[in-house]
Amino acid sequence: MKDPYETLGVTRNSSADDIQRAYHKLAKLHHPDLNPGNAAAEDRFKAIAAANELLSDPETRGKFDRGEIDAGGQERASQPSYRDFADGEPGRRYSRSGAGARDWNSENLHDIFGSMFEEQNSSRRASGRDQLYALDIAFLDAVNGATRRLTLTGGAGFDVKIPVGTEEGKVLRLRGKGDPGRNGGAVGDVLIEIHITPHGFFQREGQNLRLDLPVTFSEAVLGAQVEVPTPTGPVRMRIPPRSDTGSRLRLRGRGVPAHGDLPAGDLFATLRIVLGPVDDGLDAFLKGWAPDHPVNPRHALEQLS
Repeated sequence: MKDPYETLGVTRNSSADDIQRAYHKLAKLHHPDLNPGNAAAEDRFKAIAAANELLSDPETRGKFDRGEIDAGGQERASQPSYRDFADGEPGRRYSRSGAGARDWNSENLHDIFGSMFEEQNSSRRASGRDQLYALDIAFLDAVNGATRRLTLTGGAGFDVKIPVGTEEGKVLRLRGKGDPGRNGGAVGDVLIEIHITPHGFFQREGQNLRLDLPVTFSEAVLGAQVEVPTPTGPVRMRIPPRSDTGSRLRLRGRGVPAHGDLPAGDLFATLRIVLGPVDDGLDAFLKGWAPDHPVNPRHALEQLS
């Protein structure tokens, strides 16, 4: 199986964000929905999804980098080192074929050819094909985690656990739920690519969330306590007096919840002043009022002309 770094076109020093960007780019290019009937594109997409699944998880990526698992996520047998040979009994032949490797000098031709035929027979086994699905989920389900029902081809249904903090394009795997293998080969898997429906108010940036928060003219000038929505429910936030539109306030720990090695993110609320209806009293006040230090809000724009 091809090296997952090579499959995604990244290096071993690439960051998690670099890996995700490379995956999203390749997945969109080779997605089966965009290449109907193209078996090569489907195989390429499966390889890309498998590589991303291995490298997007810090634990499995670490195991692969240390040589503990192969590109398919299977554990590798420990390999003997030269030190093992040097510390062993005199006359033992050094081999990279695995711990406990046999000394070929002591084997007869029957054993050698018997082993070759056994390998040929086992190579005829074939694993079942993976099945590919796309699952649309709500923005807050991706942030908070959820369980969603997926109906597969043929009518079988499975509950899919959406992990906390799931990102767009994440591929989840249901092992052993794909096509059956041939001649005793392993059953394939079901690969589920997650697509997140945009939210009407929240935007995500890594672990942080952004929100445009409408405030009245008086709330911005005088300050106020206002209710702000968060992924886990509304909270009260203080608007400082004399806040201007565009001011950004932070609610710590109210972004994407902590998951894995990642801490909880923050929620950033950008103030947007909404004038609303103007009554006669405000109209009359403004006509008779002039600031002590007038400001031209279009000064920067005028410099462009």
